[in-house]
Amino acid sequence: MLDKEEEKQIRKAFKPKTWNEVKTQDSWSVFKIMAEFVDGFEKLARIGPCVAIFGSARTKPNHPYYRLTEEIAYLLTKKGFGIITGGGPGIMEAGNKGAHFAGGKSVGVNIELPFEQHPNPFIDPDKYIEFDYFFVRKVMFMKYSQGYIVLPGGFGTMDELFEAITLIQTQKLVKFPIVLVGIKYWSGLVSWIKERMLEEKNITEDDLDIFTLVDTAEEAVKIIEDFYNRFALKPNF
Repeated sequence: MLDKEEEKQIRKAFKPKTWNEVKTQDSWSVFKIMAEFVDGFEKLARIGPCVAIFGSARTKPNHPYYRLTEEIAYLLTKKGFGIITGGGPGIMEAGNKGAHFAGGKSVGVNIELPFEQHPNPFIDPDKYIEFDYFFVRKVMFMKYSQGYIVLPGGFGTMDELFEAITLIQTQKLVKFPIVLVGIKYWSGLVSWIKERMLEEKNITEDDLDIFTLVDTAEEAVKIIEDFYNRFALKPNF
């Protein structure tokens, strides 16, 4: 729960702007957005391809999903893959932590928020990037990730998941595997997609092949590894 002072700060940060304020800030925002893109492109281009791990910032270290994420990141790193996360706590921290203890490389693409988000201690200092704009951050995820491992999360996780699915579906992004970890958590959503989206012909049967549901770290890693082996690709971090 937030205390009164934190609630006050959040209300102040999200106070609606007048139309004049919006217009006045538009032009100056362009320069900041450009700077974030340039900084992100330059740093991540030097790092090389990674597997992105998404999930809730609220997942505690004693939670099974946190430990499962650590294991996934550890195994991926041992296979030669780099790890990219949102750089914050919870599932993101677990991803960076698993890579850290495997002796591998990991990246943190953090976002400035008035609550929840702060950089975790398992990111290589020279591979930490902070953004103010969500959409710039998501571009970095999509552009430099070679696979997506999605653990249970909230609205932010859903946003990242469906953006990746949409970009692959519309062929705006080269197809890479998307793995949803935690069948119990995701099965209700997938059932709804099949019973509503598919039944009403808003998607096709082929669209369901964009993602896969698994329950274990070994299954998740195998899907990523098999994809690389099938196309004779090698991770290069």
